[in-house]
Amino acid sequence: MNKRRFDAITIFPDYFAPLDLSLIGKAKKSGLIEIGIQDLRSYVTDNHKTVDDTPYGGGAGMVMLPEPWGLAIDESAQQSAAPVHDLIVLTPAGQRFTQALAEKFLDSEHIIFANGRYEGIDIRVTDYYKTQPNFRVHEISIGDYVLGGGEVATLVIMEAIIRLIPGVIGNPESLTEESHTLKSEDGSLVEYPNYTKPPVWRGLEVPDVLMSGNHRLINEWRHSQALRRTEELRRLTGE
Repeated sequence: MNKRRFDAITIFPDYFAPLDLSLIGKAKKSGLIEIGIQDLRSYVTDNHKTVDDTPYGGGAGMVMLPEPWGLAIDESAQQSAAPVHDLIVLTPAGQRFTQALAEKFLDSEHIIFANGRYEGIDIRVTDYYKTQPNFRVHEISIGDYVLGGGEVATLVIMEAIIRLIPGVIGNPESLTEESHTLKSEDGSLVEYPNYTKPPVWRGLEVPDVLMSGNHRLINEWRHSQALRRTEELRRLTGE
């Protein structure tokens, strides 16, 4: 597989400054990944750098013009030698992003993130690239709420994928443990509670089992705690 590349198209390039920090920043510097940030306004020629217009049929808000998006996506595709480009369109109407979906994207050599604003991107952009043989289009949401744009969601998805790439996490056992924690016969589980030193903090003690040295009992305790926390979360969310 060629070096994995991630491109984000946005009208706010500075939003992606955090990608130079922490694990992702280290992965970039070490050459494990490539990240490109494209300013959508650089693909328009009018003096006002217009990227949106009123919607056909009326209604509140503005819709982002298809032509700048087409130009930006095409140029992003040219930055990678990948035979297929995964285009992720961030939208509240999209498929819910999960850990399982993050793992599926590990097979991708090139992911392009389309970060819409206002009332979203003209749907013909999505429809067009669905017909292109060298593109796979994914409409994705990170939750049942509305944000000002897709940039926050892109940062979330990028980190979830990139940290799974071999060599990004210093201790690969961390990923193995996470995968065991998140999956069981009962479905996806939230993580068990974690403790560290000191053994007593403000009157709260670390459970004795965690200091017992008995790994079988520790694993059983962690599994039971993950089940308990998952059941509590489901009651709160009604899922």
